[in-house]
Amino acid sequence: MSEFIDALIARVVQLEVNLLASRERLAAATDDEALHDVRIAIRKLRSLLRPFRKIIEHDPLVTAAAAAGRISSPMRDSEVLLAELRRHPGMAAVVARRERELPAQYQQLLRSPEAMRLQHALDLWPSFFRRTLHDAAPEHLKGYITRQLRKESERLSAAMADPAHDRHRLRILIKRVRYCADTYPDLVEVSAKQVKALKRAQNALGAWHDRLQWLARAEQEAELAPLVGGWRAELAEAEGRSDGALEGLGEVFGG
Repeated sequence: MSEFIDALIARVVQLEVNLLASRERLAAATDDEALHDVRIAIRKLRSLLRPFRKIIEHDPLVTAAAAAGRISSPMRDSEVLLAELRRHPGMAAVVARRERELPAQYQQLLRSPEAMRLQHALDLWPSFFRRTLHDAAPEHLKGYITRQLRKESERLSAAMADPAHDRHRLRILIKRVRYCADTYPDLVEVSAKQVKALKRAQNALGAWHDRLQWLARAEQEAELAPLVGGWRAELAEAEGRSDGALEGLGEVFGG
């Protein structure tokens, strides 16, 4: 078995350790970053395995990690909203109630079928991965991964060149390219200047996306109504900042 494949498996095992530690923190409700760290570990797993999705069809860990990411996303959105509500003194009662509800929500997430499937897939994955790639030559595998990661950058370049680009899709493509660069720094052809532009654009689009979500929730949650006016103003500002960040990204990632 090649050192390259051994190293990949070791990285997944370390991510599993990080995930388990974060899950314990979440179960005990020890801090506000536990769920975020759970999602970071899942995101890193998905980035690590993304280049293999065409080599290994129906990888149970890929499927399980995607499902766990989806089910935890609304809860993380609620945490982000809660942090925003804490900034407004007039929302103290709303904040207190939502804080009381969090521990039960965390427990529900931890006991979910998706969380159980992820843990089961992690336990079985190393042997599954070795069996699947036992005949793969390391250099061939590295070359394949490099080509797959290059395609992510090419998709972003094409999207940046589209005058009618969609902010939602760009946000996803930007995250993929940035996370691929973080995961495979030796195999991804992304310069330091491009990484800086990716981070700036991701942050700007994240601020825009948050306000958009909060306004959508305010349509269903009447207690958020007092903040709608401010969020609308912030959304307009965020759109302007994201346009500027995307323009800068286009200069370094344009087709």
